[in-house]
Formats: sequence, C-alpha cells, structure tokens
Amino acid sequence: MEFVPGLDELRACGRMTWVDEERAWVARPDEIVDALSSQGFQEYKRESTKSRRDREPTGGVWQGLDSRTGAVASAIWVHRGDDALVFIDIDGDRVTGGEPSEPRRQEASNAPGK
Repeated sequence: MEFVPGLDELRACGRMTWVDEERAWVARPDEIVDALSSQGFQEYKRESTKSRRDREPTGGVWQGLDSRTGAVASAIWVHRGDDALVFIDIDGDRVTGGEPSEPRRQEASNAPGK
C-alpha cells in the first residue's frame, strides 16, 4: 500500500515530524486523523484516555476503515503539550519516518518485540 498523501503533505510542510529516539511522529492528532479521513478511512473507533475525570485527555486512539479496500488505519497518541507522540499503522504496517517522497513502512512482523 502506498503512503497516504494527506500524511505526506503534513510531513512536507513540517506539521508531522519523525523522531527516531521515540520511534514516533510528533504531530497534532486531529491533523493526522483528518489526513487519514481525507484519504477514505472512515472512523469506526475513537477513544480518549484520562488520568482523572477532572483532567484533559492524556492520549487516545483512532481507527478507520477504507471500505473500498478493506484496509484499516490506526493512530495512537500520547499528548505532550500542544503536540503529541503519534504512532500510525496502516493495514498492519507501521508508518515510520523517511523523506516525504520516500516513506518507510515497517512490517508488523519485523517490529521489535514481535
């Protein structure tokens, strides 16, 4: 599967940055979700996590299904101020850093701990 163009645009304008040390993207979760949605992934699950009821969410998860292909996209994030660490997976393949024109995807079977 090719890289999702909406994500490529976020990378190209610096709104989504790969951090090797974290093995995650630094981005705004709503922009990641919007990019995936604009490419045909329809939301079917969205959850937020809170450490206490009286606090803002500390993280969350979003999943979408592309009904044309059956592909599933997932985004999991942990907030860090205005931005968050975001982990993106499309149809079992982790979306990792690289040049915007040459994205890398890590096969789930090759992921550490698997």
